[in-house]
Amino acid sequence: MPIERLRGRAGQAQRARRLARTDGLCEHCLKVDRVTLATIVNHIEPLILGGTDDDDNTENLCREHDLIVTAQQFQQQRTKDARGIARSGRPSNPDHPWNRPKRT
Repeated sequence: MPIERLRGRAGQAQRARRLARTDGLCEHCLKVDRVTLATIVNHIEPLILGGTDDDDNTENLCREHDLIVTAQQFQQQRTKDARGIARSGRPSNPDHPWNRPKRT
């Protein structure tokens, strides 16, 4: 059974404490001497896969590293730089079925 996360003010305080551990910077970027703001506290071993909600099981990540790590954790493939996908999340190819005009 998955572990319940803290909610409300207790959850916000927990997140702030965890981000403060790296001064709010992405741990993966710091390893390559890059400074990027961490926006996500990621569970190294996901809660849904039996990980704990301890501080030792978390890492602070920027959005880009979170997408990469999450894909690896759940054995998904992610295309490099998400080519073919607009910022809106829709396909950028005008011939894609989602972008074709609706028939009336």
